[in-house]
Amino acid sequence: MQPSTAVKRTPFYEFHRAAGGKLVEFAGFEMPVRYTGDVREHLAVRSAAGLFDISHMGEFEVRGPGAAAWLDRMVTNHVEALAVGQALYSPMCRPDAGIVDDLLVYRYADHHMLVVNAANLAKDFAWLAEHVPAGVTLEDRSDATALLAVQGPKAADVLRGQVPEQALALGYYRFTTGSVYGVPATISRTGYTGEDGFELYFAPEHAPQVWNGLIESGRPHGLDLIGLGARDTLRLEMGYMLYGSDIDDTTTPLEAGLGWTVKLAKGDFHGRDVLVRQKAEGLERRLVGFQLDGRRVPRHGMTIRAGGRPVGSVTSGTFSPSLARPLGMGYVETALAANGSALDIEAGSTALAARVTARPFYTRGTHHS
Repeated sequence: MQPSTAVKRTPFYEFHRAAGGKLVEFAGFEMPVRYTGDVREHLAVRSAAGLFDISHMGEFEVRGPGAAAWLDRMVTNHVEALAVGQALYSPMCRPDAGIVDDLLVYRYADHHMLVVNAANLAKDFAWLAEHVPAGVTLEDRSDATALLAVQGPKAADVLRGQVPEQALALGYYRFTTGSVYGVPATISRTGYTGEDGFELYFAPEHAPQVWNGLIESGRPHGLDLIGLGARDTLRLEMGYMLYGSDIDDTTTPLEAGLGWTVKLAKGDFHGRDVLVRQKAEGLERRLVGFQLDGRRVPRHGMTIRAGGRPVGSVTSGTFSPSLARPLGMGYVETALAANGSALDIEAGSTALAARVTARPFYTRGTHHS
């Protein structure tokens, strides 16, 4: 058992309370799960713009002449290939190719920043610190970093005039530094919703200025406050991973369908030998997306059957507000991973008919490639 620790609060806690957010404990933080309703908030992001407090995420700063080479040994994607002002998504694996976390790596002119999942912050830092070489420094900057996301087709309209012009011209997974509502920030064209959007990193003492500025400039564009509930349905419609549900220390990037993040040609990294072997021998199981008819929602941990026998389990499930039908993800035997494969989800005494479907489920998102 972990010792119990006090629940933390982000710099925006009082704003969530004032806005009527329903607060719950999430990854050690008191966070808004919803404000006005999950479906309403979800659809606001798909049609206009949403404001997310994601300050619970962790940020690590990595410096030193060997930083990029070291990070390439720690993650599966190719850090040394990054240009200044570019970010990438990558799993970070153990030697057995189990995923420690999925994270973002940002390349600045003089350092790198890692953005990690809140629930994995301590684990990630310990794993990295255990392997950090001489000449490279690793610093946890999480408490010194506030983070807001503005997501939706009108995200750029919300920020226009409040950020440098070049920030609005950024490509997907590119970032710059500059003023946001008069405070210094990193402005990144990233997000986890499938829509166009920006993530804003700045010092916590500037939280009121940036929050109030966004509310004010967002008003004409329909900017809504978005809680964790809609954040989850938005990412699931895109088939994006949630650590602890769809991926964890027992799953490998290839099993999870993250082969595009695995750069075997770059040289050695943790988990490479296992991934080379999996690629050569084939996978026993794969993460798939599936859709169901009716209204019953598949839930994490439900058994997936085919031909009357168990073939896997559900990792995530929801009722999709955009598609008006239940959908989910789960691991199944590789022979059943092809699109169109028929599955049954065991929901108590009921079997829910499902079929394997290509991801993303929702294909009308606006994110800028």
